[in-house]
Amino acid sequence: MPETETAPLAAGVVLASGAGTRVGASLNKVFLPLAGRPLVSWSLDAFASVPSIGVLLLVTRPQDGELVERVRADHPGARIEVVHGGATRQESELNALRHLAGRIADGSIDVVLLHDGARPLVTPRLVTAVLEVAREHGGAVPGLSGVDIHAATADGSRLTGRPAGELVRVQTPQGFRAGPLLAAYEEAERAHFAGTDTASCMEQFSSVRVRWIPGEQENFKITYAHDLAVAERVLGHR
Repeated sequence: MPETETAPLAAGVVLASGAGTRVGASLNKVFLPLAGRPLVSWSLDAFASVPSIGVLLLVTRPQDGELVERVRADHPGARIEVVHGGATRQESELNALRHLAGRIADGSIDVVLLHDGARPLVTPRLVTAVLEVAREHGGAVPGLSGVDIHAATADGSRLTGRPAGELVRVQTPQGFRAGPLLAAYEEAERAHFAGTDTASCMEQFSSVRVRWIPGEQENFKITYAHDLAVAERVLGHR
């Protein structure tokens, strides 16, 4: 009998190598407790529950090794790979992509989704939506329409109205076809380019069109201590 072709799988990359000093904690904020579990565990849960995510990669700091092992123990059924991040978010993302490079080259990984581990309330529904659009069109970024955003003068003395076009509050995960994504990040490294997020790097160094899809109000980033209390309340109502 002829061998059946194995369908390529997506990789979910959860970024957890920042310090998060604004939250006011002495340790990396993604390991703070949220509803009795490390904060980053909630994001890992969302990715692990999506069948098309075949690789789960956690990007961490070397000094957080013990905390990482606790998180892995919190997910006994998931094979979580670990790679150390760099000095910047973009370096961390490049380290993750280089870790996956062999599987990207052989076609076993076709899409990579990069997610900020400080957004613990992401849902499997949003992960799936980003993956499906990225697979079909090349790139997808979730976001919320910024209907309340107005431009202001440089000195802040007055508002000058809404800028032209649709303004979007961008979220993660941001998903892209794996080959063009890795190529764009390697080119950005050679050019010493530092983007604001994954999409900005792709827009600068690839021809992939980045599609905006509706994000989720609850998919907010934990930045300050009070954000943890809000996230606790959201989880309590799920």
